[in-house]
Amino acid sequence: MNTENTQSELSVSVVVPFYNEEENAGLMVDAIHEALAGVSWPWELIVVDDGSADATVNVLRKSVASRGDHVRVLEMARNFGQTAAMQAGIEAARGAVVVTLDGDLQNDPKDIPRMVAKLWQEEMDLVVGWRRRRQDPFISRRLPSLIANRLIGRVTGVRLHDYGCSLKAYRSEVLKHITLYGEMHRFIPAWLGTVASPRRIAEVEVNHLPRLRGQSKYGISRLGRVVLDLLSVYFFQRFKARPGHFFGAIGLPLGLAGTAGLVWLAFVKFFLGESIGTRPLLIVSVMLVLVSLQMLTTGVVAEMIARIYLSGGHGPAYVLRRPQEAARAEGQGWRR
Repeated sequence: MNTENTQSELSVSVVVPFYNEEENAGLMVDAIHEALAGVSWPWELIVVDDGSADATVNVLRKSVASRGDHVRVLEMARNFGQTAAMQAGIEAARGAVVVTLDGDLQNDPKDIPRMVAKLWQEEMDLVVGWRRRRQDPFISRRLPSLIANRLIGRVTGVRLHDYGCSLKAYRSEVLKHITLYGEMHRFIPAWLGTVASPRRIAEVEVNHLPRLRGQSKYGISRLGRVVLDLLSVYFFQRFKARPGHFFGAIGLPLGLAGTAGLVWLAFVKFFLGESIGTRPLLIVSVMLVLVSLQMLTTGVVAEMIARIYLSGGHGPAYVLRRPQEAARAEGQGWRR
């Protein structure tokens, strides 16, 4: 991402990932242009087709053909997932502020100027949209989201009403320090909390519109994946640079318990003269010691891997069909 924009110059990159949204793609491009028609700052629009199986990419290219070079279409080689599509758009963005939103027309682009103004004027690092009045079914959408928001806030310490809202505005100089992978886009505020103060993360109420076209890609089945991803976030937040502490905190108590059991059995055997061969405590103690050794050695290996990871470069988690379309010179491709 190009970060040559200074603090005194506001420019905005709007990133929208699409997957099988041929009925909404063109309308979303039109809606963004209508919403940003009166803004005073330069902006660009980056739309990312995440390997759609329908005609989404064709609709996008047709829709932006007459818009100008401030609009770019990035085409993923296959479906890599929303997180990878969002990461591709973020890395191609050049603005001092990056705004992301879904392409299903449920996020309202008219909220973008208000969110950008709050972030820039109040010197925030992240402004998160809060869909206080969600236009979604309760059981399949709102209930899983409610559970996930409370669980994520409790585990990560970054408490927000709506982690799942894709409509967010970021300060790019902070966002560039985060690399997304897997399905981690919903945890961006938590990741941002590792490189910035939670006091510089704010929420604003935003409009949420009912889905009128296409089919939702979300549902209650995603709750399980949220829990698994949350475990990864918890681990990386606290132990990314010292994974040995995580495994050691498990292995040492088990080792101490197993050793204490073996010491007691040795006392019973050699000082009291009793048989210990059939005692369950012998098997339990030996297993505890073995598990402890395994956890400690795993911690050492994890420390070595972490050092390699932190000192090495990492390739992107996606492939673009036309990578040259992601590139732009600093002064080109802005809507003014």
